[in-house]
Amino acid sequence: MRAGLRWSWALLVALGGGCGLLSGAEFDVVLRHGTIYDGGGGAPYVGDVALKGDRIAAVGDVGAGRGLLEVEVRGLAVAPGFVNMLSNNVALLHDGRSQSDLRQGVTLEVLGEGTSMGPMTAAMKTEAKALQGDIKFPYEWTTLGQYLEHLERRGVSCNFTSFVGATTVRLHELGHENREPTAAELARMQALVREAMEEGAVGISSALIYEPGFYAKTSELIALARAVAPYGGRYQSHLRSEGNQFVEAVDEVITIAREAGVPAGIYHLKAAGQSNWPKLETVIQRIESARASGLAIVADMYTYTAAASGLDAMMPPWVRAGGYQAWASRLRDPAVRERVKREIVAPSSEWENFYLAAGSPDKILLAVFKNPALKPLAGKTLAEVAKLRGSSPVETAMDLVIEDGSVVGAVYFLMSEESVRRQIALPWMAFDSDESSQAPEGVFLRSNPHPRAYGTFARILGKYVRDEKALSLAEAVRRLSLFPAQNLNLRERGALRPGWVADVVVFDPASIQDHATYDQPHQYATGMRHVFVNGVAVIRDGEHTGAKPGRFVRGPGWRPKP
Repeated sequence: MRAGLRWSWALLVALGGGCGLLSGAEFDVVLRHGTIYDGGGGAPYVGDVALKGDRIAAVGDVGAGRGLLEVEVRGLAVAPGFVNMLSNNVALLHDGRSQSDLRQGVTLEVLGEGTSMGPMTAAMKTEAKALQGDIKFPYEWTTLGQYLEHLERRGVSCNFTSFVGATTVRLHELGHENREPTAAELARMQALVREAMEEGAVGISSALIYEPGFYAKTSELIALARAVAPYGGRYQSHLRSEGNQFVEAVDEVITIAREAGVPAGIYHLKAAGQSNWPKLETVIQRIESARASGLAIVADMYTYTAAASGLDAMMPPWVRAGGYQAWASRLRDPAVRERVKREIVAPSSEWENFYLAAGSPDKILLAVFKNPALKPLAGKTLAEVAKLRGSSPVETAMDLVIEDGSVVGAVYFLMSEESVRRQIALPWMAFDSDESSQAPEGVFLRSNPHPRAYGTFARILGKYVRDEKALSLAEAVRRLSLFPAQNLNLRERGALRPGWVADVVVFDPASIQDHATYDQPHQYATGMRHVFVNGVAVIRDGEHTGAKPGRFVRGPGWRPKP
């Protein structure tokens, strides 16, 4: 199939000019005369890149070697495929083409923020199935490794890997109980983590503003992180606070890394809420001090001033305890509603409150609904919907959670453009979309994603590299490719080097551009010409080829089983 795709492309291009079909070729593909950004951050140079099978065969000067497919890429950038440090499982299960990300050059999706698709109990599967939105699917696996193998069998155009979720192993043993695990329960949780690492997970992740993840004490997270250490894994965290306790939450990550003896990363680093913007410099100093002491602390980010979460992110933890059904039931109680209303509008450092962080309800954009009757509200602000209903914004938020049967996806405008630029310049910053890779068609059109789903990576290369010169193109490519691959401890990935995996992208630095907006998010980025995954063309002349050569990229602790 792979060879057939290559020959098909060669024949088509031979008919149209620009490439030719050659007999006795030494390589499968040769990209000619491109400007090579090899992923290491050094100066670019003009040369050729040759692919054979799923590997890079030569870089620079291929001599007299010819390819079955010869592609002239003069004036275009040739780079390693990009890594999305935080992606989403569900879209790939529905549509394995991964179009919105591949059209920006993302060849590796990293899954599993706090929760992962395994290990699961029967009760966990039942609960998860009841909360499914527009995309519905059976749970045909139990462990994380089984899920990732299932995804590969279904056929995916991109490569993918996953963390095992600290929340997932907690749910497995404690359910939604707000208590510390017993010694026996913690030992079983650690055993589940070790099993996931041996199946190919890249580390343990936490998401500490969501129920029941926020029940975990620092000591519990240290214990779970210690379980990944012998396997070369890492700890990755959605901070316990990105707002009022921002500095303290970063200190917690540093403590976990030090005590567990593991490298650590921070998901979508941000200072949330205008009153917290000045804390970013303190956080940067804390991280750089930890790095100087020998700790491998890094972070990733998306290139927007708005975050996306659910309406749960504006309600106190106690009302969310026990999962969605318990939460919705409490919100039907008038006395509970009065207490929730008081606490949402009262400043507090005890919990993360995106309602106050946004500053006003007109800076909260409703985006994803499960109930068809509510879908017309997508794209309206909480303030607009409250006015339509003749209710207060807080009352409206509680009503929507009950009526929709879900957390209700929402976009919160929390960050400053100055902070985004400051973070982009940091040499230890990678990038993520914190969204699924989707397409402007079918089921995806039933909801409005954050524009980062379609624009994060093109926005880096267009807006921040070319237009604003916030960093060089060579440095941007390094932090999109080799840097995250090394952080994940993935071998032979992330650079254009002979013998390494042939994940290669070709784009036009002069025209690459994001187009997705908050009002019209379902718009592909442009400027990415060709994308190869494991040596197979998945994007050709800016369009998807239909090929699905993606693989489950196993972490360093993988132990093959008979």
